[in-house]
Amino acid sequence: MDPLTLVTAEPKQAALFFDVDGVLAPIVPRPEDSSVPAETRRELERLQQRYALVACVTGRTSDIARAIVGVDSLRYVGQHGLELEPGAEAWADRVHAFARAWPWAWQETKPLTAAYHYRLAPDEAEARTELEDVAAAALAEGLRPRWGRMVLELLPPVDATKGTAVRHLLDETGLRRALYAGDDTTDLDGFAALDGLEAAVRVAVVSAEGPSALGERADLIIGSTDAFLDLLKQL
Repeated sequence: MDPLTLVTAEPKQAALFFDVDGVLAPIVPRPEDSSVPAETRRELERLQQRYALVACVTGRTSDIARAIVGVDSLRYVGQHGLELEPGAEAWADRVHAFARAWPWAWQETKPLTAAYHYRLAPDEAEARTELEDVAAAALAEGLRPRWGRMVLELLPPVDATKGTAVRHLLDETGLRRALYAGDDTTDLDGFAALDGLEAAVRVAVVSAEGPSALGERADLIIGSTDAFLDLLKQL
């Protein structure tokens, strides 16, 4: 039996993990305008009743992700798994101080991280070059810079990723079958967290901005959030 069939055949023995932006919600120019479509929300409500665990693992804070998704009953882990790591809080002041010292037109400061978006920059290549200096300075300050889809994120140097979040939830529930869907570099850690399970399905929602490694690692490749909704209906 193929892994997807194993996941769907006994849903009470399986977990579903979803990134939010670019998977459940279409990418939009302004992050604050992100929203999960009503039809996708209805499918998530259905899946929450059907599966042992349905979780959103995201770079957003869990509170903001919950508001974007609009389904309170799902499990939410935010800020790339940092919300599950007590040691991350000790770095919050340093992350925020760095963000104040290095301002940016499209800066997003979160409780534990800072994000420098450049999707709206007039010249994306020039913006990326400018942000290389920010990344280098952050690294020199002991922070961890990480590039994503049109964004540079600055994180505490703590061993926390979407992968550690997935493993935490799998260990917590004892589930050995899972599907993970993502669209960006950070989701590679989520993919890796499924290694060794009884059944593992890695879904890449691909785009011109996303990393090629995601599609190479995936079991299923989806071309858009609309197409991903069609997959949800089959689960």
